[in-house]
Amino acid sequence: MTTTRRKFLASGAAVAGAGALATPAVAQGAPLKWRMQTYAGAALGEHVCKPAIDAFNKIANGQMEIELFYADQLVPTPELFRAMQNGTIDAVQSDDDSMASPTEVTVFGGYFPFALRYSLDVPALFNHHGLDEIWKEEYAKQGIRHISAGSWDPCNFATKEPINSLADLQGKRVFTFPTAGRFLSKFGVVPVTLPWEDIEVALQTGELDGVAWSGITEDYTVGWAEATGHFLTNSISGAWIGHFFANQERWDEVPEHLKELMKAVFDQSHYYRQHWYWSGEANLRVTGDKMKLTTIPAEEWDQVEEAAKEFWEEIASESEIKAKVVAKIREYNDAMRKAGPPYRYS
Repeated sequence: MTTTRRKFLASGAAVAGAGALATPAVAQGAPLKWRMQTYAGAALGEHVCKPAIDAFNKIANGQMEIELFYADQLVPTPELFRAMQNGTIDAVQSDDDSMASPTEVTVFGGYFPFALRYSLDVPALFNHHGLDEIWKEEYAKQGIRHISAGSWDPCNFATKEPINSLADLQGKRVFTFPTAGRFLSKFGVVPVTLPWEDIEVALQTGELDGVAWSGITEDYTVGWAEATGHFLTNSISGAWIGHFFANQERWDEVPEHLKELMKAVFDQSHYYRQHWYWSGEANLRVTGDKMKLTTIPAEEWDQVEEAAKEFWEEIASESEIKAKVVAKIREYNDAMRKAGPPYRYS
């Protein structure tokens, strides 16, 4: 069979036409537009999300634009997952726990007690110990693209009354994450869920006795330092695990070069938070004048660490995936302890 030059050109045109139909709208001159909502309020969002979105929009050079919304602006934070899944919003920055993700890994989002000692533990676990692969697989089942994970601040108590012993926690109404609240309730803490923007007023009016939602950097940044006045140096986790997610169908529409750009600016965002919190936590403990520091003695706090080990077993018994994640966390922490300082000091 012979192919004439005319037939060859016609065939090429047909292939090109089919390719043009499959090309994302951005290649045709119409920019892609996304809406992203973060778990963070405006004051915190200025640090934990906005710089990355501003950078993306600038470098994308009109090919794509992400419009950023802060906590509860489009949908309440516990509805973030469903809103992203059904396409009401295109992307989310949050931990799994806060956005009520229905995945098997949700319980590890935010603050899984005593799994992490330092902020570097998060990228180490995700990039070198298999957690990234597990998260991507679990979210793919839900039609969600897990883009990346990074570390935020530790989890300390900021309270209106000083906490000097475990007994002082009894009956305290505390705003915290679902999993952290489940664990802390073992010590008499009463977990309270409220919209993020209502927390400061709830502290002022006495509806809340404190928060276990952040380290001292956020307490000062968002106004909780003035509303509480006391900071417990003991933490139930050395870092928060937060992520960037996207609706899978919307992600698939994005050209490869813009996907790579998005991943790059999100990685830069993770890095910024790591050093911003690391510096801020130390600096405000030393120079901050709004919060008095208290500490529960180590021998008493050991009871909390021991209870965390039992909590890990409780979670691991709930499913195969949870058991797999707990095994990786345990393996990692065992290795860090064996490595000794500076990886672990005890």
